[in-house]
Amino acid sequence: MTKKYQTILFDIDDTLLDFKATENQALERLFSEIDGINLNEHIKEDFRIFNQGLWKKLEQGKISREQLLGTRFADFFNNEFNLVVDNEKISRKYLTYLSKGHQEIEGARKLLTDLKNYGYDLYVVTNGIKRVQIPRLADSHFAQFFSQIFISEEVGFQKPNKNFFDFVFENIEGSKPQNSLIIGDSLTSDVLGGINAGIDTIWFNPKNNKNLVKYKASYTVNNLFEINNILID
Repeated sequence: MTKKYQTILFDIDDTLLDFKATENQALERLFSEIDGINLNEHIKEDFRIFNQGLWKKLEQGKISREQLLGTRFADFFNNEFNLVVDNEKISRKYLTYLSKGHQEIEGARKLLTDLKNYGYDLYVVTNGIKRVQIPRLADSHFAQFFSQIFISEEVGFQKPNKNFFDFVFENIEGSKPQNSLIIGDSLTSDVLGGINAGIDTIWFNPKNNKNLVKYKASYTVNNLFEINNILID
């Protein structure tokens, strides 16, 4: 039977690799080096909300990557602790610690193995940072499954911007939107990005969250094992 899709685009964070676990690990290592502040769950959650807000603004084009990275920790420590810190130094350490985290989402390796064996062309599409994402993919041994890795930092546009996906298709020989599919956990980045690019989408929704933004995915799954039912006969 002819496959409906040939090109499969994968998000990384909270789709293949557990970003929350990676973030927790990085914050614990970072705060262990800062005197006078005991990291707790409240601080972790405050940082998570603050950080996600910045990445949403980046997706929406309201701030630049340089603004996000250049002020993130200075603003957080000032707002949270009324403390002045060296943003560049702390940011550099944090990104290094992030790059060490590669805990897998359950079913990720089996899914990639099955799809590769079935003849799909697999690619990464991520809004992450190159110095973080490349080591994580290498350490998890996921990099071997992908023909190419597209990182917004290098592409020059973020998901869900259509220009990001135009760049992807221009750089994958023989690919076209109608035989492509994107798999990701974010409605505002992956699903909306797929809609903007005219490609089908799988929303990975393990917590069974409500779709509050109403971007309709082509398919919704609650675990990665369900994707085989969609893509493998």
